[in-house]
Amino acid sequence: MEAYTSFAQVYDLFMDNVPYEEWSQYIIGLLKEYGICEGTVLDLGCGTGKITRLLKKAGYDVIGVDNSPEMLEIAAETGYQEMPEDEILYLLQDMRELELYGSVRAVVSICDSMNYLLEETDLLSLFYRVNEYLDPDGIFIFDLNTVYKYKELLGETTIAENREEGSFIWDNYFDEEEQINEYDLTLFIREEEGLYRKFEETHYQRAYALENVKHLLEQAGLELVAAYDAFTREPVKEESERIYVIARSNAGKTEITE
Repeated sequence: MEAYTSFAQVYDLFMDNVPYEEWSQYIIGLLKEYGICEGTVLDLGCGTGKITRLLKKAGYDVIGVDNSPEMLEIAAETGYQEMPEDEILYLLQDMRELELYGSVRAVVSICDSMNYLLEETDLLSLFYRVNEYLDPDGIFIFDLNTVYKYKELLGETTIAENREEGSFIWDNYFDEEEQINEYDLTLFIREEEGLYRKFEETHYQRAYALENVKHLLEQAGLELVAAYDAFTREPVKEESERIYVIARSNAGKTEITE
């Protein structure tokens, strides 16, 4: 089954432990450090639009892009309920084939969206697209789950949660040779009659070494200007579970912090 179809119905339910407010403040802080205090921000892999709406509330014009119609439908409905007068543009697109009507001040992509690109050629295609639509003084901020996280924390583990509204079983398998983590997700979603319907999805994510990411950015005409242990300004460590990467056009400054 295509990823994020059935899961879209209960995504926000099971992700309610994610501190989106804190994550958005971290991203907004990075944006402002690089002079992006207003203008249009593109949220790639926006899902149900949690971060998209928080960026909008912070004063940015926002475009949300995702390839799951189910997730975008929830994003649009929730956005209208929360901010009926502040319409956000949502686009159903594969980020590797991104098409916009104009440039943007910044591009952000979080919650492992880059890890869903399973081939280096996919990542490179996305980087080319970002560079095409990014303002000359704009920046690209994205996060990545690390090899350490997949290998030491997720691989060969099972995560389960049981709630009245729904339950899930999440089995993980990490292939070290291919650097691919397979998520086998079994969902039990409650229906009106009080019965639970079973759904199954399989997700795949790839781990990328920072040096490979840097090389691909350079190929696409971007430069890596900073890489941080997530939600800090500290350098990436061997035990980093998630990292944040900041890139911009090669026309910008050349100082690199890793």
